Amino acid sequence: MQFSDYQTASWKTATYPHAGENLYYAALGLGGEAGEMLNKIKKIIRDHDSVLTDDYRELCKAELGDVLWYVAALATELHIDLETVAQDNINKLTSRQERGTLGGSGDVR
Repeated sequence: MQFSDYQTASWKTATYPHAGENLYYAALGLGGEAGEMLNKIKKIIRDHDSVLTDDYRELCKAELGDVLWYVAALATELHIDLETVAQDNINKLTSRQERGTLGGSGDVR
């Protein structure tokens, strides 16, 4: 599936208040789902001695899907195509790799 196809299809399921003009809801939803993903990882560490089981892999896959939905919703609210986000990110990382600046800190390096 292409990012653009996902973004279009997922947006059809956006039923939150004022969808299309409510980037705050999408941003908060993304934070919430990312937190749920982190909680799954925490439970792998706590309850399974850091061993990723097939069951937890499936739970993580489902949470990542929820994270992706909110990433797509937030991009849509910002009028940004996910294809562009993905390509720009790869371009940035490739440039940093070529310049030996993948490690380190700072947004612009």
